[in-house]
Amino acid sequence: RLRLHDGKLIKDRRYHLRTYPNCFVAKELTDWLIDHKEAPDRETGIRLMQKLMDHYIIHHVCDEHSDYKDAKLLYRFRKDDGTFPLSKDVKVFMRGQSLYEKLVSVEESFLKVREENSVKYQRTFLGCEMIDWLVQEGEAENRKEAVELGRALLEHGIIQHVSSRHHFFDSDILYQFWINFRRRRRLTELLNENSSRALSESPDSPFCLRKLNPDPGNTSFLSVQTNKEIKIVSAVRRSSITSLTGNSNPYFGTTPTLVFPPVAECNPKSVLKRPVTNEELLSPGAPYVKKTLTIVGDAVGWGFVVRGGRPCHIQAVDPGGPAAAAGMKVCQFVFSVNGMYVLHLDYQTISSLIMTGPRTLVMEVMEAVE
Repeated sequence: RLRLHDGKLIKDRRYHLRTYPNCFVAKELTDWLIDHKEAPDRETGIRLMQKLMDHYIIHHVCDEHSDYKDAKLLYRFRKDDGTFPLSKDVKVFMRGQSLYEKLVSVEESFLKVREENSVKYQRTFLGCEMIDWLVQEGEAENRKEAVELGRALLEHGIIQHVSSRHHFFDSDILYQFWINFRRRRRLTELLNENSSRALSESPDSPFCLRKLNPDPGNTSFLSVQTNKEIKIVSAVRRSSITSLTGNSNPYFGTTPTLVFPPVAECNPKSVLKRPVTNEELLSPGAPYVKKTLTIVGDAVGWGFVVRGGRPCHIQAVDPGGPAAAAGMKVCQFVFSVNGMYVLHLDYQTISSLIMTGPRTLVMEVMEAVE
């Protein structure tokens, strides 16, 4: 966006006696992407811009087109017209980026390469070091507020304990920035869905993207191509009708037929080692960490199964689906769905909430600390 402003590709434009501020012509932008090696061809350029539209970064100036068209149509960055959705997740991400930039810009920064258990970690700091710095720099009024900020950064995947065993504490526990905000990113990374690395091994990915061809293996989900009939559905797939119709089989609808017999069903037995109560989850000092997951559904759905009740848990996750890409794991407990507290609900109600809600699903889950 800033490069387009500098190159005067974004400017006020007049069309049909009306002036549209800070916009660009789609066809000109596609040319720019190719000229500046951001896209190898027009088709790729169109796909890249469609990704930005899907993530509410750009839009048609009159919102008359939901698709990005390589034509003489005017589009605009939402950041330039004040319509960029500043959700809680985005605000925390931007706060984390601001803190990171401030830390790496100072001389003698305490962000260093450190070693723990013979393993070296990049961009590390001690919890108490961060607390001291946040209070000293006025980023937090007191140590309690600084701890809350650190916990929000950890729950949103911006920082983490180096071995993912602890939440954020005001102590000498070692943490690291999980995202390298200064790494130069290229737009084509948005389409790099065939990477063999899992998301947990690729924290610098600009978006949580689904792998198009998940690795074969022991999976309870079928890999379905987008142009094929969907043959298997789960409780929270958008195409699922089972949990709404009350079908006795929670994994298969009455109409679809299976592609390759036999098919492994999602394990009907609970994956939990033992029952867990809400009181246990919410008790002070309980060994659980809350995480926020933003899952953008695809043509099939979100790719996970929720079961149980009061609290519900994640029973299965499609390894190639959007939920897995966002960091969802089995045995996590569902705390909230799109801002609604759901620990007291059963899985049928939660499934219905998810399927009747927006395509972009925001869930808070509680995960046991090993």
